Amino acid sequence: MNRNIFWVFSGQGAQHPGMGRDLYDAFPAAKRRFDEAAQRLGDEFLATVFEGPAEKLTETRFCQPAIYTMSCALFDVFHEKFPAAGAVAAAGLSLGEYAALYAAGAVDFATGLELLRRRAAAMDEACHEFPGGMASVLKADPEVIRAACAEAGIDVANYNSPGQIVISGEHAKLARAIELLNARGVSRIIELQVAGAFHSRLMSEAGRRFAPALAEAAMRMPAIPVYHNFSAAPAADLAELRTLLEKQVSGSVRWEESLRRAAAEGALNVIEFGPGNVLTGLARRTLPELKLFNLNTKESIDNFSMEELAK
Repeated sequence: MNRNIFWVFSGQGAQHPGMGRDLYDAFPAAKRRFDEAAQRLGDEFLATVFEGPAEKLTETRFCQPAIYTMSCALFDVFHEKFPAAGAVAAAGLSLGEYAALYAAGAVDFATGLELLRRRAAAMDEACHEFPGGMASVLKADPEVIRAACAEAGIDVANYNSPGQIVISGEHAKLARAIELLNARGVSRIIELQVAGAFHSRLMSEAGRRFAPALAEAAMRMPAIPVYHNFSAAPAADLAELRTLLEKQVSGSVRWEESLRRAAAEGALNVIEFGPGNVLTGLARRTLPELKLFNLNTKESIDNFSMEELAK
């Protein structure tokens, strides 16, 4: 069994109308996943994923379960075709953490889907109650970014890769942080088109509202290590796993650190499951020596070969 693989799963922002339709039509395993999601979420779910419009698919209530479903469908097809392709660890960006837990055997598909449905609802409420935004800061010293965030009263949302950090908070305070960064010579800042201030203190109430769903969900310890966003490390037990998922809603995503730790444990290959290629792009900027693969279409699965993996 090949154990030098790091499975990673896409996060919010990678969605697009029509994603997964080719998988649905080509692979029974993928069709089962999408049909199960539609059975639980309603026919409107499949129509939105496959047909759009993009604005509707971007809504948290559709976006999170859609990316989770597609990621799990891709993993199921991959696992059927390459049962010997084990992994040294898994991780997912924000909502992708739930697909990572599914792949690692910690939750079944239905449990992960229900958790994401309730997580999305709690986050959607927080977006309306505590409006805010996010911005990506490029090629800046992390200490300078943290100092500006502290002075402005906002948070670092994502440590994505060397040279890419995302900040998050109330609109006025976010604007103040950007002013402070500009004054300190940081010019490459991109405000993101998002529904709210994700992974910031404005999502703390969403985490608290989500906690009961985590407490009652059927979970097992993962069969392989899952690097959690909040800690950049595997949980020691189920109690910690649930706590980390609650804290993840408002805490910083330590993605770069998770990638480096997986590589230190022997990962030579990164396989990204889900729409887009954001995570392999981050891996390329963090550890360019890793071999990178995207599985996001029927064609990408058809073209994948175990012989391509780094030895």
